[in-house]
Amino acid sequence: MTFHGGQNTFVGQVALKVQDLERSLAFYQNIIGFRVLTQSATEAVFTADGQTPLLSIEQRADLLPKQSRTTGLYHFALLLPTRFDLGKVLKHLVESGYPLQGASDHLVSEAIYLADPDGNGIEIYRDRPSETWEWNESEVVMATEPMDAQGVLAASDGKAWAGLPKDTVMGHIHLHVSELAQTEVFYQTLGFDVVNYFHNQALFMSTGRYHHHIGLNIWNGVGAPAPVDNSVGLKFFTLIFPNEAARNQIVKQLKAIGADVIEENGQLFTNDPSGNKIKLVV
Repeated sequence: MTFHGGQNTFVGQVALKVQDLERSLAFYQNIIGFRVLTQSATEAVFTADGQTPLLSIEQRADLLPKQSRTTGLYHFALLLPTRFDLGKVLKHLVESGYPLQGASDHLVSEAIYLADPDGNGIEIYRDRPSETWEWNESEVVMATEPMDAQGVLAASDGKAWAGLPKDTVMGHIHLHVSELAQTEVFYQTLGFDVVNYFHNQALFMSTGRYHHHIGLNIWNGVGAPAPVDNSVGLKFFTLIFPNEAARNQIVKQLKAIGADVIEENGQLFTNDPSGNKIKLVV
C-alpha cells in the first residue's frame, strides 16, 4: 500500500450526505463490511481497522434524492489488500443478493461496482502488483474488460467473509466534473500528474505513479451544474499530504491560480472548478 502513504498525496476519507441514516448504517455494515467508529443521531463514521476513518455519512432533514446529470461523486473506491480478499467480498455480495452494477478487469486492477441505497457509487477493488503495470512513457495502460469472476471467487478458497480487512484503504475517488481543461490544471496544482487520458472523456491522475488516486469524467455532460447543497451525494473528500510543509506549498499554489482556500473550524478546504469540496489534511 505504498501508494497511500509516504511522500504521496492520496485520498483519505469520503463524506457523504444520505437520506436515511439507519438504512445506510445497515448497508455499510452488513453489505460493505465497515465497522462504526463513531455515531450520533445524524452522523456516522466508518473504519476498517478500528482507528482510521474512511467514510462518513450525514443525514439532514431537508435532503433531496440524488440529482442526475450533475457534477459530484461517480464513485469512491475501497482498495483491498489481495485477490483473496476480493474473492471473499464477491462471494459475500453474490450470496447477499444485493444488486451489482458491474465487475471489470482494468489490467492494473480487478473491480466490483455497486451503489449504496441513495445511489452513491462504490467500487471495491484489488490492485495487481505495480511491477506488472504497463506504461507508455508517462501514461499507464488501463482498459475495461470483463472480470474473471470465477477466478476471483476461486481465489477466496471458500473462506467466509468477515467484513472489510483491516488493511483496506480509500484507494481513489472518481468524480463527475463539468469540463476537463481547467480541472486538469487545478488538480495539477494540487500536486497530481495525469497518468491516463481516456478518449477525451476522462482523466486519471495520481502521485507517485499510482494508476490513479483521482478520476475525473465529463460523462454527465460538458457544463454539468453542481448539485444543490441539500441533495444526496458528496459532502467533501480529504486529501492527505505527507507533511505540513507540503500542504502549505499547495495552499500557496492554489491561491496563485485564484482558487479559494477556506478555513472552517480550524480545517482547510478548497473547491475544484466543478464545486467538488476538498479537505486538505496532513
